[in-house]
Amino acid sequence: MKETKQKILYQGAEALIILKNKTIIKKRVKKSYRIKEIDEKIRKSRTKSESKLFQKASLVVQVPKIKKVDFEKKEIHMDFIKGKKLSEVLDSFKLEKQKKIFRKIGESVAKLHDHNIVHGDLTTSNMILFNENVFFIDFGLGFISSRIEDKAVDLHLLKEALEAKHFRQWKALFEEFLKGYSKSVNYEKVIEQLKKVEKRGRYKQQY
Repeated sequence: MKETKQKILYQGAEALIILKNKTIIKKRVKKSYRIKEIDEKIRKSRTKSESKLFQKASLVVQVPKIKKVDFEKKEIHMDFIKGKKLSEVLDSFKLEKQKKIFRKIGESVAKLHDHNIVHGDLTTSNMILFNENVFFIDFGLGFISSRIEDKAVDLHLLKEALEAKHFRQWKALFEEFLKGYSKSVNYEKVIEQLKKVEKRGRYKQQY
């Protein structure tokens, strides 16, 4: 009988990411501080919500394909993308290539937002680069929303993540991202709201 290979790729507060036979399994972990019945309900609900977001996002951008969802085990099984996290390789590229990637990312996020999909954790750690294509992963903090505010916050989070992780070129990359994002039907409204979100952030830092 062939041995099943299994490897833990990541262990977070909310979930385990396991690689098993070229399949990624995202397993939501139990929380001992919660009442068992409530914990079961929360993990099942979040598994259901994320799997739906993945399926909706797959219609407009590149994401790993969902193979199955196991609600009893609180698991999402999806294709393993044989690439690298963008956070690990981005800085090794020449600036022109980085900018090209970020324009594509901007176009993709515009498509997500135009379909009212808010990722909730837009960072280069949640993007896989494979064959010049960017795959979006981890919709665990994502949700469906038509609110301009939610979309502006999504961009704000990406901007902050860029500044922290890729500080050398973050301005040029975010500018390129916005060029791609300008294809969104709500581009001007989101950018206007983004300015307000950033002002609020600066105000909080002063106190």
